[in-house]
Amino acid sequence: MKIKGIRWWMVSLVTAGLIVNYLARNTLSVAAPTLMKDLDISTAQYAHVVVAWQLCYAFMQPVAGYLLDAIGTKLGFAVFAFAWSLACAAAAWSTGWQSLAFFRGLLGLTEAAGIPAGVKATTEWFPASERSVAIGWFNIGSSIGALLAPPLVVWALLHGQWQWAFLIVGALGIAWSVLWTLLYQHPRDQTRLSDSEREHILSGQEAQYSAAGGTKRRWTSIIASRDFWAIGIPRILSEPAWQTFNAWIPLYMMTERHMNLKEVALFAWMPFLAADIGCVLGGYLSPLFHKHAGVTLFTSRKLVVVTGALCMVGPACIGLVASPYAAIALLCVGGFAHQTLSGALYAVTADMFGKNEVATATGMGGMMGYLGAAAFTALFGVLVTQVGYSPLFVVLAIFDLIAALAVCVLARPRAPSAAGAAVAPRNIDSARPALR
Repeated sequence: MKIKGIRWWMVSLVTAGLIVNYLARNTLSVAAPTLMKDLDISTAQYAHVVVAWQLCYAFMQPVAGYLLDAIGTKLGFAVFAFAWSLACAAAAWSTGWQSLAFFRGLLGLTEAAGIPAGVKATTEWFPASERSVAIGWFNIGSSIGALLAPPLVVWALLHGQWQWAFLIVGALGIAWSVLWTLLYQHPRDQTRLSDSEREHILSGQEAQYSAAGGTKRRWTSIIASRDFWAIGIPRILSEPAWQTFNAWIPLYMMTERHMNLKEVALFAWMPFLAADIGCVLGGYLSPLFHKHAGVTLFTSRKLVVVTGALCMVGPACIGLVASPYAAIALLCVGGFAHQTLSGALYAVTADMFGKNEVATATGMGGMMGYLGAAAFTALFGVLVTQVGYSPLFVVLAIFDLIAALAVCVLARPRAPSAAGAAVAPRNIDSARPALR
């Protein structure tokens, strides 16, 4: 039996994987106040733990992307998901900051495949006109995972111990990896894909995705190209904001805004709900700019990046407000801003690189981003005790504005001669983001 709109079911499966992926990484930040007390971990040592995850994640991203391009989305994503689930659960046996850093480092190594796999699956299943919308929908998984972490971890703390949260999330990841193995298929192997939908996908893809076979540049050639640095530099500058939100918001709320554990459970998820809205709205902004502003599809991606960067002015003003609720509202603006910008950057990456190198390019771009995040986190752990949070949020906003400028100056659409004549995408109005 053919399933109508099956491409949207495939992106929903990717979204579920990203939810578990980000739930695993955000469990630590919510458990941090209790965990730091139980294991006698200082703020500087907690920063070391976060950096361990970020560095391992950074250096593994290009490797994970290369493996995904080499062995395929289905097998690669399943193996990495099973491994990160075991690494997440293992953190329950931590006895100090060193062992916790070791287990979180393992988590970083294994979680690195999440975003490259999502981008690769999207390029396999969607025409160019729908790609930013699809990326927005799968990228929402990162925010939902962060959104679910506070209530789940606080429930574990109130009904048992912090270790329970890591074990529960690990079990969820194992269950998803089994589900992915059973359900995901490349369009060429999916027997439930109708002929009309297959034609819709292939006729709207650029030649580098629709053509059989295709070439793949060496990673050294990719990293030396202007195209790569058009996404690499913005990743270095923009990723620190998202990692700061993920790792420090609960601690900020408790130490700076004097909220208790229950208040953290009530409010810490809100910036990530706003980030969900940014994921989806950012995906729709690109076709909206393309249709109503009279710009090319590629230029519309750049305009979305600029929109997200401008919104980062919100959290930069957090030091100007006295109310903790106003502070949460500004953090919500920040969550929305970053995910709007981030989703557009993934769409730019998919536009510039071919099907056999898009995961590699995404992974290497992610490596640059997390190296930038790790460097900022290391400084953050020291500076936050000296200058406070507010000046650091200002720095994050400046970084994002420079990142948007870099995209506007450096990013350019893939030349048709690089992969043959491009296939013209369908009218942008044909995109249907709802599951149907």
